[in-house]
Amino acid sequence: MVFPVIGGDGKPTGYEIDNSLRFNDGDSPSLQFTPSSDSNEQTWTVSFWVKRGVMGTSSSQMIFASDTNYDEYVFCRFCGTEVSNKTDMFQVFMVEPNGREGNVRTARLFRDPSAWYHIVVRCDLTQGTAADRLRIYVNGVKETSFDTASYLNQNDDNVNWNSNVPQAIGHQKQASSVERHLDGYLSEFYNIDGTSLGPDSFGETNDNGVWVPKKYSGSYGTNGYFLEFQQTGTSANSSGMGADTSGNDHHWTPANLAATDVTVDTPTNNFCTLNPLHKSTSNVLLSEGNLKAVLNQTSGWQHAAGTMAVKNGKWYWEAKALAVAATDKTSIGVVEFDTDGVNFVNNTNKDIINGNTAGITGHGAGVGSYSYAEGDIINVAMDMDNNKIYYGKNGTYFGNLNPASGSGSTTQTVNNSRFSVPVVGGYADSSWEMNFGVPQFSISSGNSDADGFGNFEFAVPSGFFALCTKNLAEYG
Repeated sequence: MVFPVIGGDGKPTGYEIDNSLRFNDGDSPSLQFTPSSDSNEQTWTVSFWVKRGVMGTSSSQMIFASDTNYDEYVFCRFCGTEVSNKTDMFQVFMVEPNGREGNVRTARLFRDPSAWYHIVVRCDLTQGTAADRLRIYVNGVKETSFDTASYLNQNDDNVNWNSNVPQAIGHQKQASSVERHLDGYLSEFYNIDGTSLGPDSFGETNDNGVWVPKKYSGSYGTNGYFLEFQQTGTSANSSGMGADTSGNDHHWTPANLAATDVTVDTPTNNFCTLNPLHKSTSNVLLSEGNLKAVLNQTSGWQHAAGTMAVKNGKWYWEAKALAVAATDKTSIGVVEFDTDGVNFVNNTNKDIINGNTAGITGHGAGVGSYSYAEGDIINVAMDMDNNKIYYGKNGTYFGNLNPASGSGSTTQTVNNSRFSVPVVGGYADSSWEMNFGVPQFSISSGNSDADGFGNFEFAVPSGFFALCTKNLAEYG
């Protein structure tokens, strides 16, 4: 398991991204826009940052597409199991009205749910060299290894991108009425009409050798746009989620997206989520940008763990109990693991995770003074510097403990000789919503840590911080 620290751009005055937009496949989310006129279908560039949600799904995860009710179109996606043996590959597919197809699909797989990927799709159908007609870059590097690579003919120009037909982000609807949606987060979505650009127009390598975003300074062309996802409105205007800030005012209409889907989880400050690669069984269902866990069992202990592990510092997060399956059978806390064998330790409840070296620390519903019920928000304050973990309910810590002062003793301890990762679990059909600083559920008050990061329902104890890469870089 990899826990990258990729906050900021490592430079004295780095470019920062403030927002992203979260797409939950189960909600059928999309952004829609139809240009008022045709423009350049031959030469264009699309640049975006994406953090994947669920993966290995049956349906492909669509990033952008032109309307496929026509016999000419383009789409860009992460492949699902419907594309035989190609799951989680990245694909750009183009169709000309004469039946010619361009199909470029990477050999690499995109299976890191903790990472923000920067992807540039560069199209120039005027190029004499076939491979230069469609180029793909990932984190500043040109892709050269493909599962398949076929290209349209030179000077083909009918793929309906930048043309007067419906365009979609996070969605594709085929003529057969099959719909596909994105699951994950998008940030900094650029469309450059009429210009073929490389990744250095949108990113740079920082002082630590990490690819990071930079502000684009060129022109956008007639049908170009820039979506920063800074607003929360649901209309196609400058106050909407799909507001175009390029100056062209090509505002997009959101569908099945809520104000809580506009987040501060970004390529320059990456927040912890639950990890679809670290759950007890495939039956555990993650959604809402990997911030909701439904354990989805008729019986037996299940769990889902987070994407960020720490062994230093003081950390805070919250979790809302959506369903408590049975008394004493919902758990929350951390799991410690040995980095050599990636084995879980402590054996406090080995049945929660299938295996003999599994452990979880936390408190189940109905256990004496540690009881909680559906709808309660659990506070977790983990002090790795002093090997303690504190739990509270709705802002009051159990046992009158005070994480900020370290007063009182806890019934739970952590071992800072090993890394610890947040975890929620339970028995049967329990479910949770997580808030590591980017809430999936509505927040009525709003509290950040001392550095201004995160949005929590309750006050963050003094000296504790949200699990995000900027904080990990300073305190982890």
